[in-house]
Amino acid sequence: MDDQRNLIIAIIISAAILFGFPQLMALFQGKHPAPPTPAVQTAAMATKKANGGAGQATVPPASASNATAPDIQATAAKETRAQALADSVRIPIRTPSLSGSISVTGARIDDLTLIKYHKTIDPKSPYITLLSPPGSPNPYYAEFGWVAGAGVKVPGPATIWHPVDPHGVLSVGHPVVMTWDNGQGLRFVRTYQVDENYMFTVSQRVENYGSKPVKLYSYGSVARGGKPPESSTYILHEGPIGELDGSVHEKSYKDLRKDPQWSDQSTGGWIGFTDKYWLTAVVPADTVRGTGRFTYAETAAGKHYQADFTAATPTVIAPGASAQVQFHFFAGAKIVGLLDAYSAKLHIPKFSFAIDFGWFWFLTKPFFYLLQMLHQALGNMGLAILAMTVLIKLAMFPLANKSYSAMSRMKALQPEIKRMQERFSDDKVRLQQEMMALYKREKINPAGGCLPMVVQVPVFFALYKVLFVTIEMRHAPFIWWIHDLSAPDPTNVFTLFGLIPWDPTHLFPFLHIGIWPLIMGVTMWLQQKLNPQMADPMQAKLFQFLPIVFTFMLGRFASGLVIYWAWSNMLSILQQWVIMRKMAKTQKKPA
Repeated sequence: MDDQRNLIIAIIISAAILFGFPQLMALFQGKHPAPPTPAVQTAAMATKKANGGAGQATVPPASASNATAPDIQATAAKETRAQALADSVRIPIRTPSLSGSISVTGARIDDLTLIKYHKTIDPKSPYITLLSPPGSPNPYYAEFGWVAGAGVKVPGPATIWHPVDPHGVLSVGHPVVMTWDNGQGLRFVRTYQVDENYMFTVSQRVENYGSKPVKLYSYGSVARGGKPPESSTYILHEGPIGELDGSVHEKSYKDLRKDPQWSDQSTGGWIGFTDKYWLTAVVPADTVRGTGRFTYAETAAGKHYQADFTAATPTVIAPGASAQVQFHFFAGAKIVGLLDAYSAKLHIPKFSFAIDFGWFWFLTKPFFYLLQMLHQALGNMGLAILAMTVLIKLAMFPLANKSYSAMSRMKALQPEIKRMQERFSDDKVRLQQEMMALYKREKINPAGGCLPMVVQVPVFFALYKVLFVTIEMRHAPFIWWIHDLSAPDPTNVFTLFGLIPWDPTHLFPFLHIGIWPLIMGVTMWLQQKLNPQMADPMQAKLFQFLPIVFTFMLGRFASGLVIYWAWSNMLSILQQWVIMRKMAKTQKKPA
């Protein structure tokens, strides 16, 4: 088989894998097949009570398996987020990473701003707002509580809690305590703690000063309304996510709208919502058996998504006794090292799987840690990418050296192959036989030159995932005009690099070719010139167009990825040129 045909096939297959494989992954986006929905009955919706605004969720007390968290009440959107915040008395939150407040109405965590992250690369741009209260345009909040049997009044979304210290501030080392009495012999005490990063600890204690024992089921939930961000690409999951009973489950918002309820049993685990860089997750104790759910409903206020976890075994509080359960709640940035640290310290299984490293995670995660080490050593993420490219090239040097040597020997055989094609132009079978005999005699593998491209595909895809999904790459600068390696090259040849004041991408998005994509295309063309020339004119023309096609394809990719490819091409050109110079001096002419 002709070597050049093999090379074209290898490149086409590589491109198909790179751009078609994510679509295939979408069929298996949950990483594990979703089990059938167990026969779990939804608890009755919490209803507002006149006495203190308490909600009562009623479930049949004889069956523990059907207790689920009450559906959080949706509230019609007000004009602004500020107006929604002003509707309730609030306890401030102040940490090195967070700013916000807890509402005494419902004791909700519904106001959080990430003060280490800005919306754009401009340091004066607004901070990232993560959580917003009910009634705001895009509500997003967490609630915790209890589900009880008939006749037992428990706190609900409208309950007014009483802070022990009305002037308290939730900060690192300074918890906040709230209480509520149901007037039936039960006193509910809730304590909030927070660390210096993004992890809350919510402790719920119930004191029974009545005359009868009480059974309660604890729950934690995250609710989200409005229009959550949904990725337009199949290589990133945004939406409901959770680890339940050893499996990571991912549901898109679209899937949940089609099938409004999904649930699974689990001991421990976590459940919540993930965005590209941000995560909210309710984490029960690792010994608690319960039901994790994703639900969706359309209300007068709009679309309403919920992720919750409800204990399957009741907490029994005897008269004169008290009992306490604990949840953790993560709300913040998906920092790889931080999620791994929480996973080890708090026994949260597969917590870093909230970062969508994809099917090549066994490459993606090591690449990420290698980049982090190089970044710490060099002080610049762009330089770290260049250094990692060199290390990858060194690791692949034996394979590449062998492949380039084969290509060099193939190039020396081109005159002989051309004579064969002329001699056996009317006998294709004889031509193939003679060519294979020539390859065997010269001890050349005609497909050997394809290996570097094929091997590079998973490396390329893994690095793409690192640049695309990890927050450590967000807004990471390089030099000159590259201020964000996770974003496309901001320059554009179709505007003469800013001299023409118009944006053609509004009409045709592919008309965005920056300087680095151009460099990548040129280096790819130069690398072609070092390869053996194609005998088939049609194949040769197709081969010549590949640098142009890849230049347009990568024009909208993360600039860090394009820099990697261009720099890799430059190193390959240097390596291939040296090998071919060496081979030209020692090349034995074919018989």
